[in-house]
Amino acid sequence: MQNLATAQTSAETSATLSQHFSVCLLLSFFLLAALWFLLCQQLSAEWSLNEQYSYGWFVPFFALYLFWLRWQDRPAVSDQKSEGPRNLRVLIAALLAIPALLLLLPVRLFEIANPEWRPLTWIHTAAVVTLTLLFIWCAGGGPWLRHFAFPIAFVFVAVPWVTPVERPVIQGLMHAVARVATETAMLLGIPAHLEGNLIRVSNGLIGVNEACSGIRSLQTSLMIGLLFGELKRLSVLRRVALVAGAVSIALFANFLRAVFLVRVAATRNILEVTRWHDIVGYTIVALVFVGTLGLAYLLGRKKPANAVLAGVSPANMEELQPTRLARQNSPVVSWPPPSYLATALCWLLIIEIGTAAWYRAHESNLVTSRRWEVQWPENVSNLHQLKIDDEVRRQLRFDRGFAASWTWPAERSPEGSHSSGSDRITCVLYFFRWNPGRNSVLLANFHRPDVCLPATGWMQVTDTGVRNYPISESFALPFRHFEFHRGTRENGSQQTAHAFFCLWEDRALSPSAAGANPPQMSGSRSSWTYAERLRAVLQGRRHLGQQMMEFVAFPHSTADLAEINARFANALPGLVKVDY
Repeated sequence: MQNLATAQTSAETSATLSQHFSVCLLLSFFLLAALWFLLCQQLSAEWSLNEQYSYGWFVPFFALYLFWLRWQDRPAVSDQKSEGPRNLRVLIAALLAIPALLLLLPVRLFEIANPEWRPLTWIHTAAVVTLTLLFIWCAGGGPWLRHFAFPIAFVFVAVPWVTPVERPVIQGLMHAVARVATETAMLLGIPAHLEGNLIRVSNGLIGVNEACSGIRSLQTSLMIGLLFGELKRLSVLRRVALVAGAVSIALFANFLRAVFLVRVAATRNILEVTRWHDIVGYTIVALVFVGTLGLAYLLGRKKPANAVLAGVSPANMEELQPTRLARQNSPVVSWPPPSYLATALCWLLIIEIGTAAWYRAHESNLVTSRRWEVQWPENVSNLHQLKIDDEVRRQLRFDRGFAASWTWPAERSPEGSHSSGSDRITCVLYFFRWNPGRNSVLLANFHRPDVCLPATGWMQVTDTGVRNYPISESFALPFRHFEFHRGTRENGSQQTAHAFFCLWEDRALSPSAAGANPPQMSGSRSSWTYAERLRAVLQGRRHLGQQMMEFVAFPHSTADLAEINARFANALPGLVKVDY
């Protein structure tokens, strides 16, 4: 009878442990799935809209595959003697997870109102990776943490670089590519002249923009190098060598592409460059992939004999036998208590429901802004509507957009006569409209003077800030005024451009809620202060429709800021039609 009772008690204990394991496993799956789903959803905006990071769609699947490979040869769970009692480890992991979980609330609040603010994305990614690593450490201890760290942190290669880092790299690459392509073309007997980031050949001008800079192939090569280094389980030094080799292949191939396109433009036609541009770009990605694969194979052949490959052949299966025996004799995986997992999962639900409720509650304080449209100037004989390039349409994805150019005549002198013809000013006007949506703010900030003009060789020299320009007695539009230069003053070839930029949202804070200090809802998002970003969160502005007006003036001779500003202020009321 005693043996029967003992067996029954053992069976009940086994059933209880099995049920506990199932609950922990289910809660862990939902918790990790929710964390990574929300992160990928946030990153997907840049992956979809910015071709520079389109490779990011593959990164989660690569990371999951790398994790599965690591799971095949995972080490044994650490015992209590090596890292202390498992209960203490679980408690420490829970205490370290609390700050990361709490941080997700302000991050999600700010992300919704500021989807283009990239530091938030890095903080969000770091919090999710930290929580996942803590879960792994809690389950298997230090050996598991070291073993699974790389596939979990691999997602960082798909996070967009912050603007202060990305912009100098892009500008430097564009200038280097343009210079190398020009020098190489001249060595090949092709007449070419460098003008900023533009290359002048006999048939016209070729612009080295962001797509041609090599930044896309550079970032893709980083991902490919890290991926193959993990698949081959190379040492740290060999992985560094592999990534350096992948980057070198990408940059060299991009320089060859630039020289090839210059040759096409000079010997055939400028229009042929557009046809060959994407074809050669995809060829570079394939070349980087194949070249990095070959380099990884060479480095993998020379690695130490005790290194473990990600894919183990049947002939080497006996090498993993000690690891399997150690796992079979190791302690049971230390899953976090179900109460901890359920609390964390409930907190994620509270964050998502709470942030949605916050913005929905504050939307009642937002009223429809004054609607306005651009109208073409009257009494201008040389007005030309410009065709917006298909590539620009594909990148900006605006709902409505048009552009036009004309020339302002020279101003009359006080005596009534015209000044010299060199005082004429060429004007270009852009207007784009994005309907309300999750990515409207992100798309609207892709086309800014401080982004687009430097991409074509212009250098920003002045930013006068935001100023209200009257349209009528009761309405004014805020514009930001930039000044750019291109060329050199020494040889007299320096050009000047003045850009006026306005970003207008469909809805604004009601006068009763705004009080005495209504918010400035226009200007360049790239220069928003922390206070302005916080104000957007406090006011609950999200997913608003946007419309952008950019006016660029190219003086035919030297003109100071005050003169250009005055002429723009006088002409603006005739360019804007207000819906009263």
